[in-house]
Formats: sequence, C-alpha cells, structure tokens
Amino acid sequence: QLQRCNGEMTIEKLPDKVLQEIFSYLSPYQVLLVGQVCRRWKSIANSPSLWQYVSFRPNYGGIQVTNQDYFMHLIGTRFTELRVTELATDLITPNILHEMAAKCPRLYALTLDFSTAMQLHDFTDLQNFPSRLHSLTICLSENIFLEGFLRKVYTFISSVEVLHIIGTYEKVEDEEEEVYETVNVHKLKQYMPNIRVVNLWGVPFITDDHVDAISSNCAHLECLCINYCTKVTGSCLRLVLQRCRKLRSLHLAHATLDDKVMQTIEWEKTRIEELNICGTELSSDTLKLIVTRLKNLT
Repeated sequence: QLQRCNGEMTIEKLPDKVLQEIFSYLSPYQVLLVGQVCRRWKSIANSPSLWQYVSFRPNYGGIQVTNQDYFMHLIGTRFTELRVTELATDLITPNILHEMAAKCPRLYALTLDFSTAMQLHDFTDLQNFPSRLHSLTICLSENIFLEGFLRKVYTFISSVEVLHIIGTYEKVEDEEEEVYETVNVHKLKQYMPNIRVVNLWGVPFITDDHVDAISSNCAHLECLCINYCTKVTGSCLRLVLQRCRKLRSLHLAHATLDDKVMQTIEWEKTRIEELNICGTELSSDTLKLIVTRLKNLT
C-alpha cells in the first residue's frame, strides 16, 4: 500500500516492484530517461525484465548504440531476458551474435537489418548464433550478397517457423536496373523444416520459380506473402496450392498476376481463408471467378 507523507501520496514511497511494473509500460528509450532521475530508479531501470523487446535500429525509432564494447557487456547483464530484438547493420558482428547466443537464451525473434550495408563484417570466425529462434527477419541490401554470412548460421536456424525477407522494392527507381539475387531463398528455406510463414516483401529478384522452389517439401506452410514481388505472375500457384495443403493465407498484392493463369487455378479445392490481390490489375471477371470459388474465404 502507498504510504502517506505530509498527507500526500508520493512516488518515492512506491515499492521497487511497483515502480518496475510502471516502467514496463514505457518504451526502451523512456526507460533510459527515467534511469537518469536517481540511483534507485537507475537500478530499477537496469532490470533485465524491462529489456525484453528492444530495437537497435535508430532509423526506425530504435536505440542508437555508440559503444559496441559496452553494448556487449550489457548483453550479459541488462539483456539476459531479451526476447525480441532488431540489429542495425553495424551491430551484426561475430562477437555480438556470439554473445547473444550465449547470454540471451529466451531470444525468439531476431531482425538482421542489412539494408544500409556497404560492406559486411568478416564472419569467418562466427561459430555461434541464436539457436532457439521462432522468427527471423532479414532486411536485404541492394548489392551485398549474404551467402557467406548465411553459410555460417544455417545449422542454427532449424527452429524458425516464421521467415521475413524484406527486399529493396522502395529503393528501386529504374525497372530496368540490374537486380542482384543477394540471398538464396530456397537454400535458406531448406534449413527451416518447420516453416509455417514465409513473407517475401518487395524482393525484386523473386520469380515464380523461386516461389515454386520454396513450396517444395513445405508441408506445414500456412501463410505465404509475396507482396510487391513484381516478377511473380502466378504461374507457380497451382503447384504451390497442391503441395501446401495447410495454406490458409495468401498475399499477392502488387504482383504482376496474369488473368488466364489465375482463372485456371482450382480455388475451390484450396483452404484459403485470406487472399490479398490488391493492386494486381486483374480483370473484374477474374476477380469474380476467384471470390466465388473460394469456399473458406472469411
């Protein structure tokens, strides 16, 4: 209970556990600020339980890390209960990934942002990587190939069920500009036997052949997103829907879908409950045909 001081309730009298509960509603940046109020608040603000969901991508509202050595120290003290985190390009290093693998056993969702990378770190000595991930997000660079890095982590990602690959759609200004296949999506998927969700957003090199390859031996797939993958015409969908019997959510927004191809698909035999085909310029006849055949649409 709150104690009274001069007839008024004061925040100084709140127990540490109550203050910690209050701080849990603050953003990581706000927790840093309240930690500057006094020594007691700083001690509470440093509690690992307040640092379970943290982004270190300053371009997207995350915390800016200016001292990597001190950051590595914090991984083993303040961030031991980390569950969800996002790393900017300069923080994706062998040492930091090794520390997270060793000191953050509860980490289940990891975002690796390579989108601003001009050059990768040397991952030759990378021997460890978080191995209990449920979700992995990779933000691609326009011209940095990730195979050298991924080759080191393939054996650690078998637990991943949700894969997000964020492409460079928003950066491509010229449609005829040369596009590089900066990640081997099919090979990456092979090391994720339990994958349920695949989200390829705005990946400029993704074609129907890639989607077809991804769907092979992917019996647990429930959600497939290929929004803004403009090289996808839909020719892969017939086989994808036959292979992935559990597929319920299909997102094809702004793909270059072909009317004739979409009309030949046996939609009535699928379990699709959610379909996104906005911005695809399909004809009204095709839209009517698809919608009327989808028995499970919600």
